Amino acid sequence: MNGDKKKVLIIGGGLAGLTAAKRLVDRGFQVRLLEKRPIYGGKVSAWKDQEGDWVESGTHCFFGAYDVLYDLMKEIGTYDAVLWKEHRLTYTLDGGHRFTFDTWDLPSPLHLLPAIVKNGYFTFGEMASFSKSLIPLALRKDKYPPTQDHLTFAQWAEQRKFGKRLMDKMFRPMALALKFIPPEVISAKIILDVTETFYRIPESSCMGFLKGSPQEYLHQPLIDYSTKRGAQFQTESTVDELLFDGRKIQGVQLRTGEILDADYYLSALPIHNLRKIMPASLKRHDSFFSNLEHLEGVPVISVQIWYDQEISSTDNVLFSPDGVIPVYANLARTTPDYRTLRGEAFEGRTRFEFCVAPARDLMGLTNDEIVQRVDRSVRANFPKESQGAKILKSTVVRIPQSVYAPLPGMEQYRPTQVTPVPNLFLAGGFSQQLFYDSMGGAVMSANLAVDGIVRQAGRNGA
Repeated sequence: MNGDKKKVLIIGGGLAGLTAAKRLVDRGFQVRLLEKRPIYGGKVSAWKDQEGDWVESGTHCFFGAYDVLYDLMKEIGTYDAVLWKEHRLTYTLDGGHRFTFDTWDLPSPLHLLPAIVKNGYFTFGEMASFSKSLIPLALRKDKYPPTQDHLTFAQWAEQRKFGKRLMDKMFRPMALALKFIPPEVISAKIILDVTETFYRIPESSCMGFLKGSPQEYLHQPLIDYSTKRGAQFQTESTVDELLFDGRKIQGVQLRTGEILDADYYLSALPIHNLRKIMPASLKRHDSFFSNLEHLEGVPVISVQIWYDQEISSTDNVLFSPDGVIPVYANLARTTPDYRTLRGEAFEGRTRFEFCVAPARDLMGLTNDEIVQRVDRSVRANFPKESQGAKILKSTVVRIPQSVYAPLPGMEQYRPTQVTPVPNLFLAGGFSQQLFYDSMGGAVMSANLAVDGIVRQAGRNGA
């Protein structure tokens, strides 16, 4: 490596850290990235189990709004691995009932007319009442949601009286799919931000799936790209503490006792792990750091079930307001590389992947108990199609603290990527950017953090 290059040490090998590594080598920095797990990807990680099947940390849907993510994938040559699905949202309910939100290829807001007038479930009066409640959003656009951060979405909806059925059947699974917490808990700002984006930009609510594993089509290509340009990546390297001298970071101490130093340090850790490595002196240094104590992670459970027959032929994401499966998909339809069972071809049957939420009260159950609850929800949603269906295999992934919890009043505590310490920067979905804790948020936060490092390096004469 060129000895004149400024060194950046990245802590955390999730999507934010991997994106930052790519961006930094492109800007001419010397990069070293540490990841404590044996695999990369963080909240978007994927790995093969002992039987040769891919297991993911969650159901990863690619929203059309994530333009920064697609720019990144185009740069590393993997954008074609995103398979875009029909622009519609399908909700499955107990008893086999369905309703859909379709769109038309028209300018906003005309593209939403089918969702309002022919969704097959809500009355025109209900949809008109809901539309009326969004007048402030339509008038003030993105300036309106921040004014509602003091309310839960349920409180906001109650004030505007747009109807219990809309809340229970449409917005409950939406809140759980987005942030794994229900409308009675989530900040109104979050749902209103997403609603405003979907309303204003027709293609933002399009959804796609990778043709296979994010490890193969996202993480490893990023690592290969950066490695070819001199970046170093280390797994199973746990950072115990940032070493702070009262003015700047002097190094990081690893669990092994080794101390590593650099010119700049970029934490790409989730909020709960970032708090663990911050020394007390850093938390006292500035309220910027003590404010991070207010943010907490949300527990998440992801379940896969292979069935011996096809239960759903839908090649798209599915939502359900009933039971414990607010968002799920048949990967045997959506994801060609995942049409396997124990490494063998698995055609004409079902490989469901579910987000199970809210997960807090389910974390203490056994894997078998969780799978049984999910299976009951499937059979309630598909009473005819699931008759006689047998479970061939299942997996359960528990993440005690995943995305940060966007509760009312939390927006004020989300940090910027540039910190008061001149050589310390942050990336991650909990930091301030447009897409919250998501794949788009991870990439945007990394872009902003790298911009901050470049500016600081310029001031230092690099």
